Amino acid sequence: MKVIISAGGTGGHIYPALAIINKIKKQEPDSEFLYIGTHDRMEKDIVPKYNIPFKQIEIYGFNRKKIFKNFKTLNSLIKANKEVKKIIKEFNPDIVIGVGGYVTVPVIKQAKKLGYKTFIHEQNSVPGKANTYLSNYADMIGISFPSSKQYFPKNKVVLTGNPCSEDAINTIPCEKKEFNLSDKPLVLFVMGSLGASKVNDFLIKTMSLFNNKEYEILYVTGRNDYDKIKQLNFPKNVKVVPYVDKMTRIMKKTDIMVTRAGASTLSEIIALKIPSIIIPSPYVTNNHQYKNALDLVKAEAALMIEEKDLKGDIIVRTLDKLLKDKKILETMKQNLAKLQVSDSATIIYDNIKKLIDRK
Repeated sequence: MKVIISAGGTGGHIYPALAIINKIKKQEPDSEFLYIGTHDRMEKDIVPKYNIPFKQIEIYGFNRKKIFKNFKTLNSLIKANKEVKKIIKEFNPDIVIGVGGYVTVPVIKQAKKLGYKTFIHEQNSVPGKANTYLSNYADMIGISFPSSKQYFPKNKVVLTGNPCSEDAINTIPCEKKEFNLSDKPLVLFVMGSLGASKVNDFLIKTMSLFNNKEYEILYVTGRNDYDKIKQLNFPKNVKVVPYVDKMTRIMKKTDIMVTRAGASTLSEIIALKIPSIIIPSPYVTNNHQYKNALDLVKAEAALMIEEKDLKGDIIVRTLDKLLKDKKILETMKQNLAKLQVSDSATIIYDNIKKLIDRK
């Protein structure tokens, strides 16, 4: 299989794209790939590390606040369409896949115009502007949440789940001692790869309240805030690290997670059936983290605390209540199981194959 895949901007788009590539490689080892990404975002550093051929194009998102900057955006988009058209014709793929981010717009649009099969995947419960626009150019649309179906043409939609979930299930768990943890119940705090300064400021004040608890905390601060936080004195049962590579290794040992509401993270929580307290970021486009979290809250599969409500000992009280009430935790796990799509990457692969074979 020859595949062009495009995704950019954030790990929430890039890692699902890599999960799709891994599944295709497993099913068809002789497959060829070309990844098209932006010239100045995360994918340019991440993707080449996996020995995946990478083409970068100069493209920018539209600026809602500084309208005059959009002249540059429009010019880059016109140029990107020409570049992408040439790249696609030269590679001559069996299918072109878009996994989110504005870089996918010229890729999917030009592929469709050239007559190639196209597939897009939406990780969030409410789609972004790129995938909303590209739904007109996609032959098939994979969605992660059932609630996303209302935003796309029904005849194109397939509920696939997020392909990161299948990777999570297949991950080999780590040993707790790698992080100097014991066999006590584990609460995992994760605020994203770069961190979330406002939440971290609140958590720093909260950590002293965890002294002498019958559980341990692994506090993943994010790289931006780690140097500041590591200087502080925390209780012995609180371990602090800047980042955990392949987070699902420790998630498999976790009893409760306190986290943001990125789509890939929630897909892993669902896949691994981890009860969670979700603190959605209010700073993302279309408030999509809140909407992602709401899907789990409505299913009684997670609790949500909005950033504006982070006051006093709210985190400690909520955690203590959950850990003392095994019935609530078990109910959460059962409801997470109902949301689970355990073979997401396989479903995507199977549907891509059908699409390629469709005359």
